[in-house]
Amino acid sequence: MFSRRHPFLFFILIFTAIISATTVVTALITKVGHREPVIGFGEKVGVIEINNVIIDSKKWLKQIKDFREDNSIKAIVLRIDSPGGAVGPSQEIYEEITKAIKKKKVIVSMGTVAASGGYYIASAASGIVANPGTITGSIGVIMEYTNFKELLGKIGLYPVVIKSGKYKDIGSPVRKMTNSEKKILQQFVDTVHTQFINDVAKGRHKDPACIRKIADGRIFSGQKALELGLVDRLGNFEDAVEWAAKLGGIKGKITTAYPPEEENPIIRRLLEMSASELKDILCKMRISESITGGYQYMPGHGN
Repeated sequence: MFSRRHPFLFFILIFTAIISATTVVTALITKVGHREPVIGFGEKVGVIEINNVIIDSKKWLKQIKDFREDNSIKAIVLRIDSPGGAVGPSQEIYEEITKAIKKKKVIVSMGTVAASGGYYIASAASGIVANPGTITGSIGVIMEYTNFKELLGKIGLYPVVIKSGKYKDIGSPVRKMTNSEKKILQQFVDTVHTQFINDVAKGRHKDPACIRKIADGRIFSGQKALELGLVDRLGNFEDAVEWAAKLGGIKGKITTAYPPEEENPIIRRLLEMSASELKDILCKMRISESITGGYQYMPGHGN
């Protein structure tokens, strides 16, 4: 009877119950997970996972900064599983690590792959641990594009470009690249490559000339990287945690702490739903009830 007399209130109650149940389930899942929250007492090793292609650095910059400023975190382990990514974000994370190592040790644990931008980041750390078969290195910069000029011509499509400067459409896929444009892009790539080499040399405390000899884009196994001085030890994630704990002065049992989990997207979506969206959902429910032979509620016509 309540649902018939007050369908909107009934819907709100059901909606609230769904949110509450989802929150509880999420909390339970988090509770039984392997990650320990940062909140708590005692000295810890903070663990930050840098996964996938590096496109946006904001999340990792915040995590590194938070652990740097947390006095209970005595050392940091960066678990890197990334083939690289954009230059800018990689450089931002590199710089944030250089700030962190001024206050506490930062150890990198390389997973399956830590190459290109992934190695760029790793080179800033206090120490690097790789698996013998980790794919790493790839110290290089690449810029590539596909030219569709001939294909477009065959189907009768011809581009029309209006630009403010000679090089505004440099790298356009609809026309042939000029020699002067190619020279400009090559200079750009060479400049960024030199930045990469210099930062690796700085992080690894080596002569840039030595790094340049092996900075032709080739990849190395973790074992070969050790021989070349690109990593410091061979081992797994637990070895990296133990090394970080030792450098951080932690005695006895080692406790790891991870950054807080990101908010569940389903819960966030439910909480962000506006009143108008709720009204639309309710209206759809009314129509459905009417079609299936249930009650029909119309504004101004109470039962």
